[in-house]
Amino acid sequence: RNIPIPTPPPNGVLIQVKATGVCRSDWHGWKGHDSDIHTHGLPFVPGHEVSGIVVQVGEGTKRIKVGDYVVIPFILSCGTCDQCCVYNQPTVCEEQQQPGFTMLGSFCEYLAIPRADRNLRVMPSNVSFVEAAALGCRFTTAYRAVVQQGRIREGGVKVVAIFGCGGLGLSCIMVAKCFG
Repeated sequence: RNIPIPTPPPNGVLIQVKATGVCRSDWHGWKGHDSDIHTHGLPFVPGHEVSGIVVQVGEGTKRIKVGDYVVIPFILSCGTCDQCCVYNQPTVCEEQQQPGFTMLGSFCEYLAIPRADRNLRVMPSNVSFVEAAALGCRFTTAYRAVVQQGRIREGGVKVVAIFGCGGLGLSCIMVAKCFG
């Protein structure tokens, strides 16, 4: 079914999707295991591992520009709740939005993303869209596990145990390595 091309929200952008991945979370959503999708209702588009090109910016967006190559994280945090401001844990933002779960996702040509200046990252020129799309969910989850929950700090813990070395496990190893 065709749905209209969205417009960028205030402080958001419209992305032309260049690459998107399939995650186990997408399977859970498809199987009906996630209440956010039930709440959103139909029509619904899954997908949350995504990179693309900014084709429009909404009113109030300042840092992200038309033509930027960007990667979008799985969790779009608000930047104003206690989890974001007091505890510095945006991955558990009280007002989070998630492409493919609380809003239309990336299995499409165009995707409207809110809170662009806070959440989107401009891609380095030596990173492909495919490579970048794999980063947004996997590394957000790994960072939460290793840094926020595991409390790994530079110069701190020297031994980390990772059980399972698929995409997420390997990402946890890379995050841990970054902290020494």
